[in-house]
Amino acid sequence: MRSTAPNAQAISGAEEASRIDAALKELDGTGFTISVDTMNPWVLEVCLKHGIHAANDISGLSSPAYAKRVAESGLPAILMAANYNPGDAVGLDATMATLQTVVGRCEAAGIDNYVLDPGVGYWNPLRTLDNDWELCQNYERFSEFGRPVLAAISRKSFIGNLLKKEPEDRLAGSLAVTMVLLQKGASVVRTHDVAPTRDLIAVFERMVKRP
Repeated sequence: MRSTAPNAQAISGAEEASRIDAALKELDGTGFTISVDTMNPWVLEVCLKHGIHAANDISGLSSPAYAKRVAESGLPAILMAANYNPGDAVGLDATMATLQTVVGRCEAAGIDNYVLDPGVGYWNPLRTLDNDWELCQNYERFSEFGRPVLAAISRKSFIGNLLKKEPEDRLAGSLAVTMVLLQKGASVVRTHDVAPTRDLIAVFERMVKRP
């Protein structure tokens, strides 16, 4: 597997495929629901042999070959706002425009089961921490596309910068932002801290009586 964190060391497609194939072999038959994070259609092909349940593409289907394979697989997809590279949309207006581009790619490829990811995070040097706060403060806008919206903010830098906390100490801040994003329409949450986040969601759903 390869890290998709900004500035992570790049590896070849062959190495990525080898790593993820080995990891998925360990999970075969466990009954876990598995989403695979890759931008490489060839790597996705390897993953499909293991019966994965979703594809996560932080390049927003910018590869027609990847889009074609997702469409053929029938898998649900989690797609980040990206024109050509992950996180290349800077600011709210650009993110909205880029998500519209992603929606258009889905329509062109015949993909109708997907979740949109606004792409909060320090993906490139043009983005600032204020950009992340702007996206979070306006998260209800992303529901305008009529698709489920992902909240993927766990332990991210904009929270750490505000609280002056290292990643492992950002739980409280992550939970606070997650609660607000749920109120603003997020329907899928990605987190490092599964049990506390699950508790938060249970309380949120009881408070608002949302299924």
